[in-house]
Amino acid sequence: MPGRPTIAPTDRFRQRKQPKQERAAETRQRILDAAARVFSEHGYAAGTTNRIAERAGVSIGSLYQYFPNKDAVLRALMDAHVDAGVRLLTERLSDGLPERLEDTLRLFVRAAIDNHRDDPRLHRVLFEEAPRAPAFLARLRGMEQFTVEAVGRVLERHPEVRASSRLNAQVVVATVDSLVHRLVTSEAAAAEGPDFQQVEDEIVTLLSGYLSPQVQ
Repeated sequence: MPGRPTIAPTDRFRQRKQPKQERAAETRQRILDAAARVFSEHGYAAGTTNRIAERAGVSIGSLYQYFPNKDAVLRALMDAHVDAGVRLLTERLSDGLPERLEDTLRLFVRAAIDNHRDDPRLHRVLFEEAPRAPAFLARLRGMEQFTVEAVGRVLERHPEVRASSRLNAQVVVATVDSLVHRLVTSEAAAAEGPDFQQVEDEIVTLLSGYLSPQVQ
């Protein structure tokens, strides 16, 4: 994700044990849903546990049964965002990759946009304002490396791609990640109301020209 993350001590992000009973799991999810709204409306600094508990309709003591502090809540929201992105891309790839390079790029770009479009303000809080746990940063780096390797294998299937290499794959991953974040979740984009289809088209055009300039 773009932006320079603030790294905080790991203990601040440690959650309580995952609830096993259905009612407890529902309460935990209600707290997370409330936290998403509170952080979206008030930002990281003013998104207090008291506000989260009030929005969730639970006591502050009940909230602390699941999360020791707001950073642990943030970590859970960050993990949920990443998990949703993985599920979304997996679903899009379940029928196999398209034959054309442009269509394959469009699949990846659209999945990234769809994972950011619902609540841009929340994503800015999670990935620009809030501190991140070292373990979460390590998870992001691992996922980036995995994605780069996957994209590299995809590019090797297309002879029109110029000198397919790991660097090409790194550029594709970094471009999609950076541009989607800036064009979909930035304050300027939110104020203007981003045209998601146009954002998708422009990024696909950019990457297509970069990867196979001879066909442009």
